[in-house]
Amino acid sequence: MEIAEQAIAKGVTVADVLVCCGGGGLTSGIALALEADAPKMRVRPVEPTDFDDVTRSLATGKPQINARLGGSICDAIITPTPGSLTFPIMQRLCGNGIVVPEKDCLRAMSVAFTRFKVVLEPGGAIALAAALYHGDQLSGEDVICIASGGNVDAEMFARALAEYPCT
Repeated sequence: MEIAEQAIAKGVTVADVLVCCGGGGLTSGIALALEADAPKMRVRPVEPTDFDDVTRSLATGKPQINARLGGSICDAIITPTPGSLTFPIMQRLCGNGIVVPEKDCLRAMSVAFTRFKVVLEPGGAIALAAALYHGDQLSGEDVICIASGGNVDAEMFARALAEYPCT
């Protein structure tokens, strides 16, 4: 509801709302909250490459299962398949998913810290990564990104800053 209130206060009524997505709880919850107050805002689940069960499920209309259950730096949003309660909500209310490679998550972590002084874990930076590096998949002029989770260990955070320094 805060997304709708803040966006509408700025004159934004149509936007892609990019959400870090695992099993779909956060994604479907945001979609439900926006349904009444901001029906022209379209929630878009964002997932890492090879762990895109929600994106594939939305495309096929049936729950899909990831081939692997681990091995991604976006470990906080890795689930085997969309939730049985969340998938029907996402089917009804969400747009297509966006799949992002891990390197883009690291790049977004560096941008978030350098430009905004926000610490994000890889899975929490994935929506920002979609906005920054996958704009060709967005449909409108306005984009809202959910940045969720700062539970990153020092080694991973240092890697993001070292490999993708912002100048």
